[in-house]
Amino acid sequence: MPFINIKTNTQISDEKKMQVKDAMGKAITAIPGKTDAWLMVGIEPCQTLYFKGTEEPCAMVDVDILGTAQSSDLSNMTAEVCNALESILEISPSRIYVKYSSTKDWGWNGGNF
Repeated sequence: MPFINIKTNTQISDEKKMQVKDAMGKAITAIPGKTDAWLMVGIEPCQTLYFKGTEEPCAMVDVDILGTAQSSDLSNMTAEVCNALESILEISPSRIYVKYSSTKDWGWNGGNF
């Protein structure tokens, strides 16, 4: 039940959105037990974002998961996310934040897991 939401100040074509979505499906597997089978991805291009005082390309990536994960697995995922956004959207990893949140309660289809 992961959700990855990406906000960026760059413009993204439909083709690149699909590439980012696919890359996040691969990145989520860095966390044991997580796959793209239940992954939801949000992509918010053209946001007003300033990082280090400039409007150079940057991104904020929020990753929400059901349960917990090891720090080492999250570090591996951060590397995957940053590499993907650099290769697809040409955003330097030094201008990407990745934030993780976990919960023990996650609702779906009128109930909770």
